[in-house]
Amino acid sequence: MGSIETGKKVLQTEANAILKALGKINHQFADAVELIFQCRGQIVVTGMGKSGLIGRKIAATMTSIGSPAIFLHPAEAIHGDIGIIHPEDTVIALSTSGETDEVIRMLNYIKRLGIKLISLVGNPESTLALQSDVFIDCGVEKEACPIGLVPSASSTLTLAMGDALSIALMEKRGFSEDDFRFIHPGGQIGKKLLKVRHLMHRGEQLPLADLSASMENVIRTINEKKFGVAIVIREHDQVAGIITDGDLRRFFLKGINFAKTRAEDCMTANPLCISEDKLAVEALKIMEERAVTALVVINGDNRLSGLLHLHDLWRTEMI
Repeated sequence: MGSIETGKKVLQTEANAILKALGKINHQFADAVELIFQCRGQIVVTGMGKSGLIGRKIAATMTSIGSPAIFLHPAEAIHGDIGIIHPEDTVIALSTSGETDEVIRMLNYIKRLGIKLISLVGNPESTLALQSDVFIDCGVEKEACPIGLVPSASSTLTLAMGDALSIALMEKRGFSEDDFRFIHPGGQIGKKLLKVRHLMHRGEQLPLADLSASMENVIRTINEKKFGVAIVIREHDQVAGIITDGDLRRFFLKGINFAKTRAEDCMTANPLCISEDKLAVEALKIMEERAVTALVVINGDNRLSGLLHLHDLWRTEMI
């Protein structure tokens, strides 16, 4: 069999293992999600060998969605590190056989403290499965390797089951984009989830002017606030227009007497606005397409909410 055929066979075997596991998403799965959801401590994931590597990924995924989790190597655990587990924690143990010696030796400690134990095992009749509060059957008919010994289909299924638990937990917690952004402040994904309201200026920072304000006062406001614009508002914080540095230069060249001119006479009515709930990347796209450096931000009632400047996007290293 050539390499291409072997590659396809491996993927098919692993895909079949996952598809056949759909029937194993039952009350045990729901009970496992509930145990993790109710956990008041941390999630401790453990497993030896390839199961341990899968366990590290499961712990990392759960942590990234707001459920603090750590990986505990079972060999290190039985030589002192098991003390990291507290009574309020929940343990998730991974083992294809369900008889992994290092994992089984942790059971007495876990049971003595009354810690809830969830296992992802390949043998429902194994010691680990029978001693668990909840077990999820991750057994497969065969591994993908020709000798049937190298963990492949079983490890893939366990990884997928860990993802399924994590996503179900994520939905149960109501984990949102804002929550994800808060936990991932330095990553590219977190930056992409930044919304306009997270970056905009508001309150006393805003360069505001009434319709009747003299242009002399408007110029002072633009100079003091240093955004290069003034937002002209009418009553109830409704946005009437905007005046930019560029507008001032054009009016100056026309010989306009700023001392005798009001904001209403010089503003651009119905300025370009963006909702505070839009993604910051959308604001960047608008700025680039319209060649502007600032956007007026409005809320759901179309009232002034803030001002977003191109510099605010630069600080995020989004561009």
